[in-house]
Parts: sequence; C-alpha cells; structure tokens
Amino acid sequence: MKKFSIPFATILLAAAVWSCSDNTNYGSDVSDDTLSTTTTDTTNAMQTTPVNTTPLSREDSLFVMEAAMGSMMEVEAGNLAQQNGGSQRVKNFGAMMVRDHSQANNELKTLVTGRGIMIPDSLPADKRKHIEAMGKMKGKSFDSHYISMMKDDHKKDISKFEKQASSGTDAQLKDWATKTLPVLKMHRDSVEAISKAKN
Repeated sequence: MKKFSIPFATILLAAAVWSCSDNTNYGSDVSDDTLSTTTTDTTNAMQTTPVNTTPLSREDSLFVMEAAMGSMMEVEAGNLAQQNGGSQRVKNFGAMMVRDHSQANNELKTLVTGRGIMIPDSLPADKRKHIEAMGKMKGKSFDSHYISMMKDDHKKDISKFEKQASSGTDAQLKDWATKTLPVLKMHRDSVEAISKAKN
C-alpha cells in the first residue's frame, strides 16, 4: 500500500508542476502574439496614411499666407473684442472669431506641413500696429471700429476663398477652402446683424 501511494503522490505533484508551467507559457504566448499583432497593425496604419509633400504653386502659397495672416488677425482682434468691447454681442462675436479662426489656422498648418511653405507664428509689423491701436480703444469706439473692420475683412476673405475653392490648383486646399466658406459666410451674416442692430 505504501509503495503505491508514493508514486501516486509523485504523479500528482508532477501534474501540478506541468499545469502551472503550461499556464505560464500560454499567457506569455498570448501576450507576445498580441504585442506582435498590435505593432504590425500600427505599422500598417502608418504606412497606409499618405502624407502629401508636393510643393504648392505660387498662387496656392499666396492664398495660404493670406488666409493664415487673416486668421491670426481675426484671433488677435477677437481677443481684444472680448476685453474692450462695449456690447455683449461684440464680445460674443469676438469669442466666436477666436474659436473658429484658431481652428481654421490649425487645420491649414496641418495641411501645408512639409510642402515648402512656413506659416509665421506672429503678425507682420503693419497688422501688429493696427492691433496695438485697437487696444487703446474702449466701449462704443472699439465696437464701431471692430464691426466695420470685420465687415470689410469678411467680404474680402469670402471672395478669396471662393476663388480658391473654384480655381485653386491644389485639391486639398480647394477642399479646405470649400469647407471653410460656410463658416466665413456665417461670420459675415453675424457681423451684418450686429451692425444693423446698432443703427
């Protein structure tokens, strides 16, 4: 009886050790497979995302610079409107300018990265002087100047964006201009409504 029980205990012990060893290996195999699959999927995703590095034409580059400078100016002026504006509608319009034109400029920067054009991070000297002069205006004086400026700017912007959307040479820029146009037109309508309410 004793001779039988010793081998049986040994068999049980060996089975337990084998079982633990098998589970450890299995878990390791699953982790390795999962890591391998994830890495492969990520690599494939990166390889299938095309990056456009085609240099822009002179006309498209000019549009990009004008659009970028225009949006930067709208953001700067919008920040001032929230601080110096006399009416709540002007302050709210300024906040909308900051939000929408910041987003538009971020999209534009992403679109032209690696395409032979560098968008500056600050306004040129003449526009900077204009912003500094506006910073000295307050209340109704600020509102009158700002609303007049916004009406004029958006009229010009819409014309440029319509031209780019219809006759630009770069497909991605044309798409971006087409997508941005309704936002600019909404801005124009909003500023027209504010202007009429003042009169």
